[in-house]
Amino acid sequence: MSSEGNDTAGTRARQANLARSVARLTAVQALYQLAISGGATESTIGQFVAPGTTRRADDDEEPIGEADKVLFAELVRGTQEKLAEIDKMLSACLDDAWPIERMEVLLRAILRCGAHEMFSQPTVPARVVISEYVRVADAFFEGKEPALVNAVLDNLARALRPEELAQVDNPH
Repeated sequence: MSSEGNDTAGTRARQANLARSVARLTAVQALYQLAISGGATESTIGQFVAPGTTRRADDDEEPIGEADKVLFAELVRGTQEKLAEIDKMLSACLDDAWPIERMEVLLRAILRCGAHEMFSQPTVPARVVISEYVRVADAFFEGKEPALVNAVLDNLARALRPEELAQVDNPH
């Protein structure tokens, strides 16, 4: 294969990865909106995938790109449909003194979306899921929240995918 073909394939792969990253960020924003407004899942998804909609991490930033709309809708729909199950899984990874209900709404949305992707998308490596949601937390928080997201999702991954993480921890 020519180097030009490799460049094109590499560019497509980077664009696909960016679209998935934007889908995760956008899904967290939609879940936050749903938690605050109590709106309907499908109409909220429709608002976020409307033609011409560009996503920003916040109002001061440049547009970050187009989301993978299929992944976005699956993350929002799936998280909303399995909220009780997700909260139960997350609660098992949290300190009893700090239950999921006490967390800030946006932090809860990040953890819920990450947890949903962890168990619903087994082809996405656990380390990728953790890293992506830590990056989402970094986009909104400057304190200890990204470290909390990392710890909680890592604990969840060890419970849901022990074989996968055992291979990562012990490569030989």
